[in-house]
Amino acid sequence: MKRIALFLSGTGGNALNLLRACREGRVAGLPILGLASTPTAGGIARLEEEGLPTVAVVRKDFDSDAAFSEACYQAAEVAGAEFICLCGWLKKLTVPTRWEGRILNIHPGLLPQYGGPGMYGMHVHRAVLAAGEAESGATVHLVDGEYDHGRILDQMRVPVHSGDTPESLQKRVYAAEMELFPRALAAYLAERA
Repeated sequence: MKRIALFLSGTGGNALNLLRACREGRVAGLPILGLASTPTAGGIARLEEEGLPTVAVVRKDFDSDAAFSEACYQAAEVAGAEFICLCGWLKKLTVPTRWEGRILNIHPGLLPQYGGPGMYGMHVHRAVLAAGEAESGATVHLVDGEYDHGRILDQMRVPVHSGDTPESLQKRVYAAEMELFPRALAAYLAERA
């Protein structure tokens, strides 16, 4: 079983989903830590209710992205994590050589389109609708030094309907994320076994 740290910035829906997928045996992983970028992230309480240890590492406490990133990695390493899953993580991470190929992210769009700085959450759904796209979806990719750039591991597509609002599209994409992230993580951990 690969030991996993779940990094989150918000409500923790993807983190909770991965935690349950691991506990149900759908993913050969063992979540050992929830790490939030703010102590007020709603996902912290949700993970603690599930018995997962949590910690917050706050960006404003550090003078650079590199120092903040290193503090996050050190917290994961102290807990014994071998892999990190970014589950709605909204802070810039620099990726040191020792963590290359071991950080996965879920993105609410079909990369390489609709990624990059500022492209997260509802910003992605608004951009997809503004462009008149016929479909959207979710992507799981490896994290490298650029936003939403690393190797794509898996994607799931969802249709864009003519009457969609950003909120209605977000609901379908989120449902796809709930299926996609455990599937992609399971396949990647098997590949790395």
